[in-house]
Formats: sequence, C-alpha cells, structure tokens
Amino acid sequence: MAAERFVFDFDPRFRWLLALLGIRPSNSEGVLTDTTFAARFGRFRARTPVANVKDVRITRDYRWFKAIGPRGSAADRGATFGSNTRAGVCVCFHEPITALLGNLLRHPGLTVTVADPEGLAAAIQRRIDARPGS
Repeated sequence: MAAERFVFDFDPRFRWLLALLGIRPSNSEGVLTDTTFAARFGRFRARTPVANVKDVRITRDYRWFKAIGPRGSAADRGATFGSNTRAGVCVCFHEPITALLGNLLRHPGLTVTVADPEGLAAAIQRRIDARPGS
C-alpha cells in the first residue's frame, strides 16, 4: 500500500508564531505506511514502526498555550506537534519514542493536529486491528 499523507491543519491565528519557529505547512505532515508512522513538524521529527503503536484516539478543544507549537507535557511526558486548538490525534506507543529534544527525552505518546484526524485515526486503527492476535 502507498504511503498515506496527512497535512497539518494550521489555524491562521497561530501561523505567524509557528513560522517564527520554522514550522510551515510545506514542512509539516504525518505519514503512515504499512510498517511506519512518522510525523514531521518543521525541524522536529518522530518516527516509529507501526508495531510500536499501542492505541490511537482523537482529542479535541485544547487551550492554545498548551497546544500550539512543539510541546512536551510534564504531566504525562507526551509530545505535541500542535498547529490548531480544534482537534488532533493522540498516538500512544508501547515503547516511548523521541520527538522533541533528540535522544534526551522519550515520549509515550504524540499528538498531531492534522486536518483529517478521523482519517488518520482510522488508518492507524486499521493497522492495529490487522496485527496477528488483535
């Protein structure tokens, strides 16, 4: 199967701020293949085998100061690649991945605010469900 690409949904109110960080629609996307989930958000990158994905869910209605930009959570160590406050996809992993500070921090989950959160969540869930023993 060909790679499925999911563009980020950039809220116009925050585009300028993200652009200051080098994050633009042209260098931000989620990519899903049969074997890999990857996200690119400006210079920030995350990549993991699909086999490492434990769960996926859509989350909504964030506060802007907790969602916009490349973010890490002190509460759950999750990472966010946030371009809007409306909706995103939280992808949880069996083994934490790197996304923000190179190999210094590992994150058990990554939220990506793509334009089609339902589509990305469904595509990931199909791959989870197709695993032997699921």
